[in-house]
Amino acid sequence: MSVAVPPDDEHDEHDGTLIANVHPPDWVNPTPADRYNLVVIGGGTAGLVSAMGAAGLGARVALVERHLLGGDCLNTGCVPSKALISAARAIADARRVGASGVGASGIGASGVGASGAGAEADFGAVMARLRRLRAGIAPHDGVRRITGAGVDVFFGEARFISDRTVAVGDARLHFARAVIATGARPSLPPIPGLAEAAAHTSGTIFSLTALPRTLVVIGAGPIGCELAQAFARLGSAVTIVSLDARVLPREDPDAAAVVSAALAEDGVQLRLGARLVRVGRSAAETTVVFDRGAGEEQVSAACVLVATGRTPNTEGLGLDQAGVEVDRSGVVVDDHLRTTNPRIFAAGDVCSPLKFTHAADAMARIVLQNALFPGRARVSRLVVPRCTFTDPEIAHVGRTRADAGRDGLPCLTLDLPLSDVDRAALEGETRGFARLHVHPATGKVLGATLVARGAGDMIGPVVLAMTAGLSAGALADSIAPYPTQGEVWKRLGDAWRRTRFSARVRSLVGVWLRWAR
Repeated sequence: MSVAVPPDDEHDEHDGTLIANVHPPDWVNPTPADRYNLVVIGGGTAGLVSAMGAAGLGARVALVERHLLGGDCLNTGCVPSKALISAARAIADARRVGASGVGASGIGASGVGASGAGAEADFGAVMARLRRLRAGIAPHDGVRRITGAGVDVFFGEARFISDRTVAVGDARLHFARAVIATGARPSLPPIPGLAEAAAHTSGTIFSLTALPRTLVVIGAGPIGCELAQAFARLGSAVTIVSLDARVLPREDPDAAAVVSAALAEDGVQLRLGARLVRVGRSAAETTVVFDRGAGEEQVSAACVLVATGRTPNTEGLGLDQAGVEVDRSGVVVDDHLRTTNPRIFAAGDVCSPLKFTHAADAMARIVLQNALFPGRARVSRLVVPRCTFTDPEIAHVGRTRADAGRDGLPCLTLDLPLSDVDRAALEGETRGFARLHVHPATGKVLGATLVARGAGDMIGPVVLAMTAGLSAGALADSIAPYPTQGEVWKRLGDAWRRTRFSARVRSLVGVWLRWAR
């Protein structure tokens, strides 16, 4: 699997620090124990939480990783992408402040090399910062921390050779229970010429050291939109080409429209509703040919990024030898995350449509309850938010209005534009809105969408309300510091309460107040 870490002869000091933590070159696998309470395959988020959690409870645990501990999140996903996005946001802010006539110095630590409206990014410095930050976080997922917790760490290809044994090279790991946490990888759509075009995915794009003058992003989902905006802000001429008729098709259409406008502001060209016909490669650039119903069009670029989904990593594991069923979506599990072999569980991207780091973490905790103890924890009970880290961000949890309609649930939708929030106005961040879906009679929170800078940090109160079964009234009763954007949920809780103040109730209150005089 390709990852965004350069070959050995191209490592800088930061890559060297990363590798020393997540796959030391001189590592020697330990002698296996006679039997393990838990064998974990995969050293990403789900695997690390499973292994560390079980060891913390006193279990004998082995963890097998074929490449780099930390998985996609540390090496090619959340960590490097957010480092890149933060640098791109810094330069966009510098330009915006400069254009407003307020003096601003460049944010050198983020790779912004100048000040004001003419701010430019030093892409080499941006990527060096990315590698430095990633290396700084690596010890959290590093082999020393894991072994220090009592986990036996094996590097190599894991393969089931029976329903109770995993082979890693010549070693045999016998287990009472096992967890498959091998994650997923970026997938390439079957477009003629794409495989030969040397296109990047999220697994390789962070190995760039020179800014591509032009960039075509295939796919308008979260990864495509996040990286398209970041590269545009850093100076690339970016075009998104996607079969979808709008960006972020899984999100609330109103929320997606705000992000679409923000992408356009940053210079991203959108070619949506486009059927990909073929991809061609010349010495200097790659050409993407597509059709939007009026004949073939094309766009050429120095670099192509494919962001069209992920494929579970199930190959080569010998799952048939273990009696573990697999389908197109990955490892088949029940609501308790148990596979068709009751001794083997799965967690994370390899078995779930919720391909988020935080979802993998939550699923691993369910596995610990159900695999090591007679637990009955269910994945269907999880309240899992998501966030697209564009600027502004979109955070969502629970149902949309359309979901509630399909489920036959009464739904009252309450909106608050950010332009009505004092802190947003003071910050000049009025693009976006908060939207709360509640049961009109009980106030039970069904879902919410927030479009705002920092939306991912602000969705927490709604997640807590849904997890605890609280109503919108609980949001109204909470107190947010003033002025902060977090007051959106209190105000929407107040809005629900006002809907309960019917004409009859107002009349009765009026009678009472007249009598009380």
